[in-house]
Amino acid sequence: MRDATDKDVAWSRLMDEMGRHDCGYIGYDGARAQYLRHFPDGFDSDKHRVGERNYKIAARDRLLAVAPLESALEADGQAAAAVSAFTATNLLSPYELMRVADMLRGPDDDAVLRAAARFTQDPGTTTLAAYAALLKKAGCAKWTAATYLPFLWRPDLHMFLKPVVTCDYAKRVGHSFAHVYAPSLDFSTYRALLDLTARAHEHLSDLAPQDNIDVQSFIWVVGAYAPEHGDAPLN
Repeated sequence: MRDATDKDVAWSRLMDEMGRHDCGYIGYDGARAQYLRHFPDGFDSDKHRVGERNYKIAARDRLLAVAPLESALEADGQAAAAVSAFTATNLLSPYELMRVADMLRGPDDDAVLRAAARFTQDPGTTTLAAYAALLKKAGCAKWTAATYLPFLWRPDLHMFLKPVVTCDYAKRVGHSFAHVYAPSLDFSTYRALLDLTARAHEHLSDLAPQDNIDVQSFIWVVGAYAPEHGDAPLN
């Protein structure tokens, strides 16, 4: 993945500063406190593992069993089996799952799997564009569908993007992602997502998140639950 330019860095810092003046801003300390209200013992607790982590690991194990990354790079007849990894979680809506299942059983099935694997292996503008073109052709050009497989294959590098929740989280911690985000599958949005993820890792280092599966859960808890509404989940 190419490094951000000086212009990118300056813009990101400006957006971060603007975010601190958002009415929903709670900062990283506030975000951390909100997460710990739900999971007082942090990531290394039975409550977190049972409620947030184990089912995602099970989905990852299923994906690695039917379509490991190395073989998916040259996929030939594996795509349909990968549907089981999508249905193993509730990260996608039923409608999104239906469209993804049709895509992975359709005429471009293995081409999609290969494109997803290549983006996972080498995330960048070119690999994302090739992947996005196939997703668009199948009516699946959404961030949830695009980021699901990379997230499960390489949770050390990639992040799953649920836009509404993630934008809300970014506003709460004052990160530029909230202003950079676009629904189109553009690499500038994804680069900002990875920076948002890296910042979370930095601020949570003493809680020792194992990977981005833990960080994704942290973002969900902070972004989806609003203290001013009695911790009711946002739609």
